[in-house]
Amino acid sequence: MSATDIEVNPRDRNFEGIMWMLVTGLCFAAVTGIVRYLGSSLPAVEAAFIRYFIGVLMMGPVLYRLVNFRPSAKLLGGFALRGLVHGFAVIFWFYSMARIPMSEVTAIGFTTPIFVTVGAAVFLGEKLKIHRIASVLIGFIGTLIILRPGLQEVSLGQLAQLTAAPLFAVSFLIAKQLTKYVSADVIVAMLSVMCTLVLLPGALFDWQTPTISEVFWLAVTAGFATFGHFAITKALQAAPISVTQPITFLQLVWATLMGIVLFGEAIDPYVLLGGAIIVISATYISHRETRGARGTKNRITPLVNQAKQ
Repeated sequence: MSATDIEVNPRDRNFEGIMWMLVTGLCFAAVTGIVRYLGSSLPAVEAAFIRYFIGVLMMGPVLYRLVNFRPSAKLLGGFALRGLVHGFAVIFWFYSMARIPMSEVTAIGFTTPIFVTVGAAVFLGEKLKIHRIASVLIGFIGTLIILRPGLQEVSLGQLAQLTAAPLFAVSFLIAKQLTKYVSADVIVAMLSVMCTLVLLPGALFDWQTPTISEVFWLAVTAGFATFGHFAITKALQAAPISVTQPITFLQLVWATLMGIVLFGEAIDPYVLLGGAIIVISATYISHRETRGARGTKNRITPLVNQAKQ
């Protein structure tokens, strides 16, 4: 038997990544519905802090195993940078979820892979080829259709989600690099710890005593979100971003249906049209990157250089 006979089939690993990403989408769809249900009863930064603090408690067994974990300074810097960026992204996301329809939040959120492409070029030195530039421009057009500046007032909720998207993209890129050095549970646990520390000052500054019901639903949110982050990290370990990214687009369908059925939100044809254009744009990027990656290593290079630990 040759060495190639016992190697894991890349297609099997890709399927594994797709399945993990599907689980991720279901978890985050549940998170979206719960946060929408809670509305604006709590300040966004406080709600985000409670969610991550409970997440830290849930990750207790993992954190206990990390008592003797001694990351290098650069690796610790990667954890801290991701926690800072992700923490602010979550604040903006919580704010937007309480103020604009679920389908709109989700549609604007699909600009994240567009920002991932731009971020890979700006921060990782990847070349922006013609198809990448075209896809980014098409995605930008889709965003303009959703926002319709000049035809309607761009709301603070829309601006908040548009700010969250590139921040989540940076967090996504950092997570991809961290999978090369530590396991999925370590990455998720460190994200919970770092985000809790980042969100604590803002939560204390604008603290409002939550009800038992609010704490309960934020705990459920923490459960879904924590497992969602674990699932997305497993997906990143199993398959390239270009393979797993298109699966996240199912969230637009789920968010739209949940908004209609559970919250009586009206269908906005501009949101659906703009979201479809963004989906097509990001899917095209993923398709081209998958073709270009065949027979080669993943193009994403380390964002946090930890070669010398």
